[in-house]
Amino acid sequence: MGLSIEKLAQFTAQTQWEQIPAHVQQHAKLVLLDTLGVILAGSVRPEVAALRERMACTVGPGATVYALGASTHDPRTAALLNGIAGRAIELCEGLRLASGQAAMQILPGMLAVGEHGNVSGKTLLTALVTGYEIAARIGMAFTPRPLAHQNGQAMVIAAAAAGARMRGLDAAGVSLAMRISAILMMTPSYTNTGAGATALNVSGGMAGFAGAFAPDLALAGFEAQPDAIEESLSKMVGDGFNTEHLLDELGTRWEITRNYFRLHACCNPVHPAIDALQAALAELKPHAEDIERIEFATYRFASVMKNPSPSNYFASKYSLPHAAAVMVVRGDTRHRAIDDSALRDPTIAAVRARVSMVEDAAMSARVPKDKPAKVTLTLKDGRCITHAVDSHVGDFNNPYPEAVLREKFRDLASDVLTREGIAAVERAIDGCELSASVGELSVLIQRFKKH
Repeated sequence: MGLSIEKLAQFTAQTQWEQIPAHVQQHAKLVLLDTLGVILAGSVRPEVAALRERMACTVGPGATVYALGASTHDPRTAALLNGIAGRAIELCEGLRLASGQAAMQILPGMLAVGEHGNVSGKTLLTALVTGYEIAARIGMAFTPRPLAHQNGQAMVIAAAAAGARMRGLDAAGVSLAMRISAILMMTPSYTNTGAGATALNVSGGMAGFAGAFAPDLALAGFEAQPDAIEESLSKMVGDGFNTEHLLDELGTRWEITRNYFRLHACCNPVHPAIDALQAALAELKPHAEDIERIEFATYRFASVMKNPSPSNYFASKYSLPHAAAVMVVRGDTRHRAIDDSALRDPTIAAVRARVSMVEDAAMSARVPKDKPAKVTLTLKDGRCITHAVDSHVGDFNNPYPEAVLREKFRDLASDVLTREGIAAVERAIDGCELSASVGELSVLIQRFKKH
């Protein structure tokens, strides 16, 4: 087994909350708050609600499913359902320097295991921070195959490590759970996004399932081959795994603080383009009918998200023409703006047809340090403006104010919780390290659900 993997496992098993700097602790709470809000809002999507109904036979003592009318399931099922819900609305935070929505694939398993095992809030937050280290470091070392979506791939290893920490496993046990999880990786394709294939979200939910399941396999006595992670990432689901920098500044450079948060409810690579358009619109202040054309140039990965006629709600999250048209018509691209009704809006459809996008090779060469985009907005009266950005708002170099992220949580949580409940959950997360059990958070969610 690789020495670097063993040191990551040791770091996850042995790091204590008191060793984590205060600013990192606070940031971890924001990640927890943001992720929970996204899960709650995603839980009301019709396919997510229908899946809960079909899996009702697993209802019983265990862990809470964060949704209207839902009860407790066994921890693995709860983690799966909460993870799928969190993936459903394309609003979760993620890694800025690699591909991966770390918290949404780590936290569902942690929350389920923590509730079922009466694990403290301090342990939850510590496992989140250390699991995030594994997610980011393995994500940066991993070379996925060209069509591979990050759901259910490298993040599965981090979810297993965090789940093992929640179960109290030592360094050897964390390592074993991580290596066992290598056989649980998924093979989702990015082509699912443009096709509107919501099945893609299941692979993200399976990371939460693995976070609850892999530690059980380790505790039950299952074994894994020593180089399971290296083989899987370099030869099976991926095309390379370079561990040279895996441990750089471990314990001093905290990866959870090098993330991004989202307000635009669409795929993260198109956020820079939307930010650029928002600035151009603010200057010219056109009506939708005033626009002659909108021309984007951006980096390669974002430039392929150009479907002018997305087939459903999920596909619309991966269409820059659609997101741009929603920004023009509704003045916003948050959760309430890019909704199902946006697909049926004829004015939005008309603007989509005026949007074009191309890859700029020079921009592609700047990734991942920058994620640039440029827009040229031309009006029918001849006015024209070009605006460019180096990266999107919300990443760690240009963060949203904390108050904005808290307002995002309150808005998303309002789909499931009462106003009193939203405030109670927010207070609980702010003091999470003082909580004797993760279950206290679940009790609040159950108590203050809307009826």
